[in-house]
Amino acid sequence: MVKRQAYEPILITDAPRSQDDQLTSRQKQYLVMMLFRVACVVIGAVLVMVGVPLLWLWLSLCAVGMVLLPWLAVLIANDRPPKEEHRLVNRFRARHRKETPQPVITAAEHPHKIIDAED
Repeated sequence: MVKRQAYEPILITDAPRSQDDQLTSRQKQYLVMMLFRVACVVIGAVLVMVGVPLLWLWLSLCAVGMVLLPWLAVLIANDRPPKEEHRLVNRFRARHRKETPQPVITAAEHPHKIIDAED
């Protein structure tokens, strides 16, 4: 039997994470990626000052990191979980549905059972 830590919550629903939790995690991911970008700039400057062999290769790798990381960080920071499929399908069906009047059913045509509290 696996021992559970006291601080770990038990998941009792399959509800999605709150909007605030999602935003906080995306902000942390953005911050980490921007820190890697700063590290690429610092490493590039140190490599130029030291004059390492194959400087052109190391500087090109740092430049790729400096160019790609901001773009990827923005994409990840703006990414949200996908919308529920039934919401998208219902919106699509509502837009392409032909407007046909629904038949009106009277109480005489559709008898229903009445449940009384005393039965």
